[in-house]
Amino acid sequence: MKTNILVIGGTGKTGRRVVEQLQNKGIEPRIGSRSSSPSFDWDNKDTWVDALNGIEKMYVTYYPDLAVPGAKDAIESLTHLAIELGVKKMVLLSGKGETEAEACEKIVMDSGINYTIVRASWFNQNWSESFFLEPILSGEVALPMSDILIPFVDANDIAEVAATVLLDDTYNGEIIEVTGPELITFKDIVNIISRSSNRKLNFYDITLEQYIDGMKQMQIPNDVVWLIEYLFSHVLTNPKNQLVVNDIERVLDRKAKTFLEYAQETAKTGIWSQVKVQ
Repeated sequence: MKTNILVIGGTGKTGRRVVEQLQNKGIEPRIGSRSSSPSFDWDNKDTWVDALNGIEKMYVTYYPDLAVPGAKDAIESLTHLAIELGVKKMVLLSGKGETEAEACEKIVMDSGINYTIVRASWFNQNWSESFFLEPILSGEVALPMSDILIPFVDANDIAEVAATVLLDDTYNGEIIEVTGPELITFKDIVNIISRSSNRKLNFYDITLEQYIDGMKQMQIPNDVVWLIEYLFSHVLTNPKNQLVVNDIERVLDRKAKTFLEYAQETAKTGIWSQVKVQ
């Protein structure tokens, strides 16, 4: 069944999972990505009208993160256009403890459109689909702030919550905070992945400066380096971030997935067994 739901970032970490959730309910959403037709490109506003035409509800993720410079203007323009084109509801994925992201949330909340904000902690999948995968594969994991407690959350849980609140208007006007069920440190995580994947992983506690220098030496793009430095220095240290919230349980009527459950499932896919030789 074709529907009038748009998933912006529909090929990304949470977006593609939201698409799957909707497809499982017999709903075929429109995918908002550069490769889809009609295409949607955050950097090209000319693509936005076709992507939003005829849409009633949309799930929005901003790449790479709502905290980056330019995100606020983009969200403001998109929200105004959505209202103009008759979009009735917007579900925005935001980041927990990010002041800049909260400024983007406020734009949506004050716009007059029906909304639900899904405010997420760091994703488990950062260890299997993103920037922490490379060090895991090399067997040498060097990270700053190794003792900070983080309620890592599973992207599948985020997507199930997002799809639920997108379809259920009783959550309109709410901020849903999605976290995992426990607080864990980077050291804990590396131990869990090591045990789950039967691999020896060495963990080194380094300073944030050393970490940033390492990324620059690896020629990681400047905007990504900026974002990671921001996330480490502002978000991980924010006390609001070091809290477990039970909104996943409230919305889905089940417990959030633990990091161990995620690690055991992910280890079975073999993603962590592709050992990189240094």
